[in-house]
Amino acid sequence: MTLFKRIGTVLCLTVLCLLAAPKAKADELDRKTVITFSGPVEVPGSGAQVLPAGTYIFKVLDSPSDRHIVQISNREETHVFTTILAIPNFRLKTTNKTVITFRERPAGQPEALKAWFYPGREWGDHFVWERSRAIVLAKESNEAVLSTPVVLVAAPVEVFSSAPVEAVTPAGETVEAATVVEAPPAPVVVATAVAPEPIAAAALPKTASNLSLIGLLGLLALGGGFAVTGLLKRIV
Repeated sequence: MTLFKRIGTVLCLTVLCLLAAPKAKADELDRKTVITFSGPVEVPGSGAQVLPAGTYIFKVLDSPSDRHIVQISNREETHVFTTILAIPNFRLKTTNKTVITFRERPAGQPEALKAWFYPGREWGDHFVWERSRAIVLAKESNEAVLSTPVVLVAAPVEVFSSAPVEAVTPAGETVEAATVVEAPPAPVVVATAVAPEPIAAAALPKTASNLSLIGLLGLLALGGGFAVTGLLKRIV
């Protein structure tokens, strides 16, 4: 009976582990995060879309491209406020907490969302704004802002995946997105010691031969023969 009880306990624990595992993996894949804003925050969307102070859910939708599509909804996840296009952004130092960065705005204006970093990850999400709004934010913050000429409000996932991404400077000029997004540092090349080439054995001169050696061995053998013969004569 004791054996059957142990087997039953192991099976129960196995079932519990299998039930708990999918939820943990899903949270890692979509990076679902609860974020609370203490004040109003402007987010990419239709025009100047501002979220009031409160608690929201951030998560990444499944996408086949190298872009990220971030969705912001209410805490109950019954209403989606906006869906945002984002591209990977690198940071040198990771943290064990969620990090949200904002753009500088004039006094009295709500903070504007810039990037989101998930705990423990070097790569984060740098948010892309529609071009008309990006031009305004670039002038206000005096820094280039990621933008796209495509209207993404209510657009299907395919549009997010193929929409061109660029950047707008404070002067209204269009530049490459790479000038705004941080790239990972170049790998450090470590010099390795090169083993010296083996020294080849010195070759004999072309004029040298083995005849002298053979002659010497012959003389030694002949001398040995005479010595043995003399010894035998004395014995006899």
